[in-house]
Amino acid sequence: MSRFIPNITPCGQTRREFLWQAGGGFAGLALADLMASEALAASPLAERRPHFAAKAKHCVFLFMNGGPSQVDTFDPKPALKKYHGQPYTGDAKVGSNGRAVGHLMQSPFEFTRHGQSGLPISSLFPHTACHADDLCVIRSMHADTAAHASGCLQMNTGSIFIGKPCLGSWLSYGLGTTNQNLPGFVVMTDPRGGPIGSASNWTAGYMPAAYQGTLFRSGGSPLLDLATPEGTSDRTQRRSLDLLKSLNEEHLKLHPEETELMARIESYELAYRMQTEAMSVVDVDNEDAATREMYGLNDKRTADFGRKCLITRKLIEKGVRFIQLYSGGGHIEDTWDGHNDCITNHTLHAGETDKPIAALIADLKHTGLWDETLLVWGGEFGRTPTSEGVGKPGRDHDWHGFSMWMAGAGVKGGQAIGATDELGFKAVEDRVHVSDLHATILHLMGIDHKRLSYLHQGLNQRLTGVEERRVVTKALA
Repeated sequence: MSRFIPNITPCGQTRREFLWQAGGGFAGLALADLMASEALAASPLAERRPHFAAKAKHCVFLFMNGGPSQVDTFDPKPALKKYHGQPYTGDAKVGSNGRAVGHLMQSPFEFTRHGQSGLPISSLFPHTACHADDLCVIRSMHADTAAHASGCLQMNTGSIFIGKPCLGSWLSYGLGTTNQNLPGFVVMTDPRGGPIGSASNWTAGYMPAAYQGTLFRSGGSPLLDLATPEGTSDRTQRRSLDLLKSLNEEHLKLHPEETELMARIESYELAYRMQTEAMSVVDVDNEDAATREMYGLNDKRTADFGRKCLITRKLIEKGVRFIQLYSGGGHIEDTWDGHNDCITNHTLHAGETDKPIAALIADLKHTGLWDETLLVWGGEFGRTPTSEGVGKPGRDHDWHGFSMWMAGAGVKGGQAIGATDELGFKAVEDRVHVSDLHATILHLMGIDHKRLSYLHQGLNQRLTGVEERRVVTKALA
């Protein structure tokens, strides 16, 4: 029987022992780091090279769940004032879910030009308007559905059908993460619930489950059951996790295609590493008074979204790749879905988000993160320029033409791209499909949307699908 003979050095130690003990143990620290790096390189979230030099390293999607009205936010329509109160007689397809189409309705919110660019912005956003020269407003967005569930799915996954990987999953798959102690993709929802479709909006779909979004709570522990049970030592916990990992890996050998099991193994390890770092990220109670005031943490109206925006800045500092914040709960007036009274609805939700978003922009500039962070603002679609009935100030869904904005790394701010028709129903100039927006986001993150693919059911699947899609080059700095 052969026997392993260790390679003894002249000092009577093995090479590993020598390296471990050299320099009073400092060499051992380097060796441990190298070994840890090798282990992380095998992780599905190991950092990867982009296709080309990226303008942005991080992306924040500010999702206004429910569908903000373009004609009340970033797409002023003087013609609506002229025709206000008159019945709509055009051929645009308006209305959804059998709702009545009322009369043309002017915006009750005043539009003012801001910044050196003179970009028109509604009075709903006095704080965001201070950063007008940073915003690239796309006024010609269009989607393929009028329903909230499929609209949210398309905005997140590129498809109106459930089961496809979302944008954050594609970025995690393509680029990995720079911080193995935190998820590469974090989602924070509204405390009122939602969005419709729930986790299908941050799913990894047919990809390994390790790429799905991790849901953070904006208050308390970011993840339930993250804290170590009282009386459990770190050594005991580590040994328990090692045993659990070995058992799961033995099971995985019998089922090598079980991505849920692979993700579970990784999630236990990630949770262990997160116990310290994640708690420090969500702890905003020790922020100074100026920061708390800037983000609106002292105001009940803005406190929740402000906390989420502040946590977002801290997550970006830690290297998290993609963060999605939801404004708007699960149903009608809890969201931007202003069917009954668009005036009261948008005043509420804009008031909750405007100051925190402006604070995030200012803070990213102050901390030097602005030039590597991409911000995207918008909902699943827009709203009609008509009311839902005589004397009713609500607006219905409009997926034919709506507005979104981008800002930050690689974006040419202070401009509006594209246009809807005279009344604001339909995108007619420089039309931008949801998948074109995705292609542009990927481009700014250093990814060619045509080259980023995942083999599934014998096909190289892409976020932007099989149709010809384009990068919105006018948006690029």
